[in-house]
Amino acid sequence: MPTDIIMPQMGESIVEGTITKWLKKPGEKVQRDEPLFEISTDKVDAEIPSPAAGVLQEIKVTEGTTVGVNTVVGTIAVDGEAAAKLSPTAAKAASAPASSASAPPPVAEPRPRAEAPTPPPTPVLAASVQEEAEEARSSPLVRKIAREHGISLSQVPGTGLGGRITKQDIMQFIESQGSAQPAPTPASPAPLAAAAPAPRPAAPAAYPGDLVPMSNMRKLIAKHMIESRRTSAHVHCMYEVDLTRVVNLRNKLKARFEQRHGVRLTFMPFFVRAAIIAIQQWPIVNANIEGDNIRYHRNINVGIAVALDWGLIVPVLKNAGDLNFLGLQRGITDLGERARTKKLKPEDVEGSTFTVTNPGQFGAVFGLPIINQPNSAIMGVGGIMKVPLVVTDKDGNDSIAIRSVVHLTLGYDHRLIDGAVADQFMAQVKKNLETWSEEIG
Repeated sequence: MPTDIIMPQMGESIVEGTITKWLKKPGEKVQRDEPLFEISTDKVDAEIPSPAAGVLQEIKVTEGTTVGVNTVVGTIAVDGEAAAKLSPTAAKAASAPASSASAPPPVAEPRPRAEAPTPPPTPVLAASVQEEAEEARSSPLVRKIAREHGISLSQVPGTGLGGRITKQDIMQFIESQGSAQPAPTPASPAPLAAAAPAPRPAAPAAYPGDLVPMSNMRKLIAKHMIESRRTSAHVHCMYEVDLTRVVNLRNKLKARFEQRHGVRLTFMPFFVRAAIIAIQQWPIVNANIEGDNIRYHRNINVGIAVALDWGLIVPVLKNAGDLNFLGLQRGITDLGERARTKKLKPEDVEGSTFTVTNPGQFGAVFGLPIINQPNSAIMGVGGIMKVPLVVTDKDGNDSIAIRSVVHLTLGYDHRLIDGAVADQFMAQVKKNLETWSEEIG
């Protein structure tokens, strides 16, 4: 029997997924655990492996379609069975154009004649059809809220499975429309002038160019960035750091480090380790607000922003405060590789308490990053550049020297973190880097 290909559940809170790309075509051979299709969820984008070896017999769900978890999206058959199954399908597909050409036009879709126009439906019938449609894509609670606010559910876009309207959809619609009062009752009818529909604003002029839909990841990024700006009182501070000591140490040890441990030595674990040491002294930077309370986290879970060709994702290095330098480097490398190859799991992008992002890898001098909710702080790492700098020796004498400099920024939530604390934290990060003395392995 054919093996069903199902939409997997990529986490307890995930109820649906969007097929973004099929990597095989019907009739092509596939090996067990070979990447078969790509999906996008509200947590991660991932490649889904084949559940069995054989031939892709049928694709039931096309690219761009969102379906619930455990939905059968296709089937795989063994070679012999697949050949027997595919032949009738191919014959049917080949005969489809001829049969459609000879078949009479569908009776259900006649063209209306000018001399006998179809009368419009009566108001009672139209209202009945609309009510049935609204009941089909909403819950009793949603319909109750809509009635209380005098809203027609036909105006509310649904984000649930199959376009179903959720409680969040109706509440967001009410907020956006400013509809805080219920519709007037028959006992107090509205004036006739108010019954006239308000003139609609003119549609914006169309601009030349291509109009393409957002990817699921881009929609989520947009949503999260707006939510973060609305939630946190963003403030930024920036520090110039003399990174010459770290740069020289890395240049000296990177070949031996890679040969000994099988992983490249990058700058990121230096910045993460320096931040972890500072967090241990100022734990408020690793905390977040919960209502009127402050949640101090026992663990330091560092989110590492990874830029992808199709967006940005922040996998999380769990319990980073318990790792040595080698453990940090291995963890950061592993998360980055799995993010770029779509091998992350939902739990890999959850639970961060502090975030580090690196716009400097693309040449930026510094960045002013938006806080990754529900964190209270994010550290941005600028580009490392050689610049002339005034340096002071141990005897107090000044001189100008070429030094490797990086600009670090801290974006923090001023509701929780005071400016003095943020500056003390960053001053410690600066000191940790400029006087680096830890063994890196």
